[in-house]
Amino acid sequence: MENKLHIYNTLTRKVEQFIPNQEGKVAMYTCGPTVYHFAHIGNLRSYIMEDLLEKTLRYIGYDVKRVMNITDVGHLSSDADTGEDKMLKGAKREHKSVMEIAKFYTDAFFGDCKELNIKTPDVVEPATNCIQDFIHVIQGLMEKGYAYECGGNVYFDTSRLKDYYVLSNHSQEELLVGVRDDVDEDVNKRNKSDFVLWFTKSKFDSQELKWDSPWGTGYPGWHIECSCISMKHLGEYMDIHCGGVDNIFPHHTNEIAQSEGYLGHKWCNYWFHVHHLNDRSGKMSKSKGEFLTLSLLKSKGYDPRVYRLFCLQSHYRKPLEFSYEVLDNMGAAYDKLIKRIGTLHREGQVDSLKVETWRQKFEAALCDDLNSSMAITVLYDMLKEDMSDATKYVLAESFDQVLSLGLTTAYAEREADSGVDAALEAYILQKIEERKEAKKEKDFAKADAIRGELLEKGILLEDTREGVKWKKA
Repeated sequence: MENKLHIYNTLTRKVEQFIPNQEGKVAMYTCGPTVYHFAHIGNLRSYIMEDLLEKTLRYIGYDVKRVMNITDVGHLSSDADTGEDKMLKGAKREHKSVMEIAKFYTDAFFGDCKELNIKTPDVVEPATNCIQDFIHVIQGLMEKGYAYECGGNVYFDTSRLKDYYVLSNHSQEELLVGVRDDVDEDVNKRNKSDFVLWFTKSKFDSQELKWDSPWGTGYPGWHIECSCISMKHLGEYMDIHCGGVDNIFPHHTNEIAQSEGYLGHKWCNYWFHVHHLNDRSGKMSKSKGEFLTLSLLKSKGYDPRVYRLFCLQSHYRKPLEFSYEVLDNMGAAYDKLIKRIGTLHREGQVDSLKVETWRQKFEAALCDDLNSSMAITVLYDMLKEDMSDATKYVLAESFDQVLSLGLTTAYAEREADSGVDAALEAYILQKIEERKEAKKEKDFAKADAIRGELLEKGILLEDTREGVKWKKA
């Protein structure tokens, strides 16, 4: 590993060299989806960037074990333990059972991930698989004086910690500003920042999923699941924990509190957070009603990999604004890029020295706080370099281990789907140029004849403001 990964750590609020607990190995955890609805493309931005991080770690030589939860119980409509369970909300909306909802939207989520070339984590664990693990850890927290029972629920006592707000860098007073007036205060809490580890029927009699516990029939709070699932599969020490910036408080803050209270030592060294995707009206949210999904983009004719490229062209720590205009431009750039690579001649001498030089440049960009935009610039610069097509092809194939844009496969796939090979495409483009010249010379009979000639070959021309487009008739 010649290039050392430097990454922004939310915990220290600075870019620092990534050094795992165990040399050569990385224990990585990413917060998974709450499977009560489709993931919107803002959610998927986080998973794309986390996928980029994992693949970068693997590319530079680390052995990565990545764990992700599936939240199928316990996540309330407010992250601060108020409101209705999101899973129950989804079940009511669609008149199905909670587990039917969980199965459908889990499958939909991984379908989106496959379309976006997001690698499935090594371990994926639904929260409902781990109820006894949650109970065991909650009992441990109670025995150590970090948790208490009141009103039928079990709460974590944040006053027991020296610095509960270590991750979010806020004071309790700051976080109380702007609390919604319509949220009922939980009078069972000793401190306003305390959070629920276990709910009982005293809070939600209508809850579909319930389990017996030492504190009564009920179900776990959302925050406890990530701590327990990560400890179950990664042990007591974790290298890097990922999620969206909206997870910093209270979710990740609460994870640190309960994990370190239970373990008695520092739990996770690096925290990686991806910023929001916005549309022109602000942050994307499922609560707004209609929301942008990958399926919607596909229905409008966009290749999911174009959305991945759109995300990679921006830094993960910067807000990104979505618009169809920008996505159209990205689509045109993607088409040119995959055609450029797809038409490279693969036969010939591969210059191993140049391969190593360009790989180092690519790694250096990624190791600079995951600068994916610069990594793509390296790709474009490499394609302009004076070297054999075979060398360029090997490098594109190598870079795509991380970028996952289908750089060496997408063009051939499209040709196969369209039934148009490279020779026919070259002929079509030549005829479009001839027609353009004929129209310039006002020889409209010739222009119409060219259109007819192409139509006989099954190619339909369409004149648009952006120029002439063609497709299979």
